[in-house]
Amino acid sequence: MSRSTIGPERLIDFAAAVYAGEGVPEPDARLLADTLVQADLWGHQSHGVLRLGWYFERLRNGVMKPVTLPEFVVDAGTVALIDGHDGVGQVLTRLATREAIKRAKAHGIGAVGVRNSNHFGTCMYYTLMGAREGCVTLLTTNGGPAMAPWGGRKKIVGTNPWSVAAPAGGRAPFVMDIATTGVARGKIYLARNKREPIPLGWAINAAGEPTTDPQEAIDGIILPMAGHKGYAIAAVVDLLSGVLTGSGFLSAVHSPYKTAEKSNCGHLMIAMNIEAFQPLAQFNERMEQFVAELKSVPLAQGHDEVFYPGEIEARSDARNRNDGLALPDDTRADLMRIARLTGLEAKLPF
Repeated sequence: MSRSTIGPERLIDFAAAVYAGEGVPEPDARLLADTLVQADLWGHQSHGVLRLGWYFERLRNGVMKPVTLPEFVVDAGTVALIDGHDGVGQVLTRLATREAIKRAKAHGIGAVGVRNSNHFGTCMYYTLMGAREGCVTLLTTNGGPAMAPWGGRKKIVGTNPWSVAAPAGGRAPFVMDIATTGVARGKIYLARNKREPIPLGWAINAAGEPTTDPQEAIDGIILPMAGHKGYAIAAVVDLLSGVLTGSGFLSAVHSPYKTAEKSNCGHLMIAMNIEAFQPLAQFNERMEQFVAELKSVPLAQGHDEVFYPGEIEARSDARNRNDGLALPDDTRADLMRIARLTGLEAKLPF
């Protein structure tokens, strides 16, 4: 590691200390910290410690409760529904994931919904938990308004990400984690932190004009992926995460950077036990064949390799654990601000 990079464990220690200082129990504080640093390790700085201050402010403002007290309002074999009572989203989603896996092992499939939760970081953090346990997992979550319904001019639909993960034999797990907008809103915040323009086609400003200014994009409307198809998928994710679970949906959900507003978000985790369909060894062999065929096609101009979903993140994780994390100057400055506020300057990892 160089003087300009940061060791991930020290960054986790600092973030966990910040949250523990706000009353989050130590194991939950470390989970919250780990989800942020893991996103940075995967190369997704839009969901990394850039967000540390957002959760910190939500705790301080009382809209996210430091002690998470989940309540099972439905517990029916393959299906469960958890009321999170505004607890920490990471804690609730890890519980939902473990419950879905447990039910899938017993019944072949498990589906666990969560209502009244908070933002939980990256979807793939949890779907990968299932892949490591021999399951195919699917997770959906809704978020605060970011895009307009197709044909409309008012944003009421969230970026509404979803993820699917599966083991892939001797390779890193196969995992997809995408927003239903053309780009996750966090990437626009990251561009603002780096003082960089965003590409045309990511967003329109409040006047409905294309923009490359990240602040105009944040104040305006983020565009769906694939036009009307992205909007339709976003609506389905909201149906599963919000309507089905009894949580908030559409404009009733508030994003994590709205640090004084209750989130009202919901999630749905589905786990499928591979052994209920075929022997796990057979599935892994078939996945290796699947990935090998994907990677065997002739390369398009400008590309050096074909990647399968999740491969780039696995490589980034290995590299960043070895080399350390390089954070944008604005993110470092925000961590310094929080350290001063909390008296944790001595724990800053840089």
